[in-house]
Amino acid sequence: MLNKYARAFFTRVLTPFAAFLLRRGVSPDAVTLIGTAGVAAGALVFFPRGEFFWGTITITLFVFSDLVDGNMARQAGVSSRWGAFLDSTLDRVADAAIFGGLALWYAGSGNDNALCAVAIFCLASGQVVSYTKARGESIGLPVAVNGLIERAERLVISLVAAGLSGLTTFGVPSWTGVLLPIALWIVAAGSVVTLIQRVVTVRREAAEADAAAAAEGGTA
Repeated sequence: MLNKYARAFFTRVLTPFAAFLLRRGVSPDAVTLIGTAGVAAGALVFFPRGEFFWGTITITLFVFSDLVDGNMARQAGVSSRWGAFLDSTLDRVADAAIFGGLALWYAGSGNDNALCAVAIFCLASGQVVSYTKARGESIGLPVAVNGLIERAERLVISLVAAGLSGLTTFGVPSWTGVLLPIALWIVAAGSVVTLIQRVVTVRREAAEADAAAAAEGGTA
């Protein structure tokens, strides 16, 4: 849902920066790779040590590369299937690093096996939610549904909660520390709902497409 409203806004905001990078000879693929590396480093260096604030700041600085690289490709007129494939693939890598970093914290110093399992579930369910759309589109279906919690929502909810939880190291009241566990449970539950929404949509679209093909074949 956030994708529908936020992407257009941030695309306009980041357009001048994308144009600046193009003038400096930076390629969209380079931005994609650097952005993913920055997100992964921020998640896997800071999160397993419980440094949620600095991890969130680092990730946020790089996560907007997902909008910048596509903006650059459109401005340069070099949008390609390869660029779309690379961007989508590395999005999955970045997501895995974020939730993997959180899982490592709870498996280690965080000492909470239940939340470790929830973080792993968020990681896995996010990959499956993305796969359902990609697989549906690969068989010619539009998968026309805005899920309850898609990638943008997963990132915003998790990172905002992680950043606020990290403020406890600066003397902020300790109750903020409960925000991350709550966020993980919300993302986990919302991902299940989104997965069901997409599966139901694909089933309906597939039935409609099969019926249309049968009708067309019968009148041929």
